[in-house]
Amino acid sequence: MDALQGDNHYTWADYITWDEDIRCELIDGIVHMMTAPSMTHQSISMNLSTQLNTFLKGTPCKVFAAPFDVRLNAEDGDDTIVQPDILVVCDKKKLSEKGCQGAPDLVVEILSPSSGAYDKILKFNWYLKAGVREYWIVYPERRIVDVFVWDNGKYVASSYSEEDTMPSHVLEGCTITLADVFAE
Repeated sequence: MDALQGDNHYTWADYITWDEDIRCELIDGIVHMMTAPSMTHQSISMNLSTQLNTFLKGTPCKVFAAPFDVRLNAEDGDDTIVQPDILVVCDKKKLSEKGCQGAPDLVVEILSPSSGAYDKILKFNWYLKAGVREYWIVYPERRIVDVFVWDNGKYVASSYSEEDTMPSHVLEGCTITLADVFAE
């Protein structure tokens, strides 16, 4: 653990040698330690994953839940590896037993008190730069979801509350019942 502290710059080659019990991500080669998610976080993740998985059954798209490595810049530096809470990948060529190489089609981050700024700023900018076509930020306490859809190099934002049925813009025909996502 101490070896991951300091000003070292790490890449995928380093990352794959570390103990699998260490929960972390790399952003620009810098290690960001992760904590275990709360029960509420896990419940939302399961509820949302279930709706996505049900919709995607029989399509080429696959849904994955953390921990699942996503190498956002595998072709250029390979020093940014994230583990979104949920992701959808429709291009099978991006998938391997080691995770996803390149931008997923849809990424979902469920905020926790310790990850708010990290998910809303640092990862937001990396998802935009990598070309993630749709990014959802879930606010468990406020029971809302902010949706960001990639459009010519920028994200166009919209927001939905637990009373809404939320459409996906990249998964044509997919709608998410947010009351079920936030159900206790």
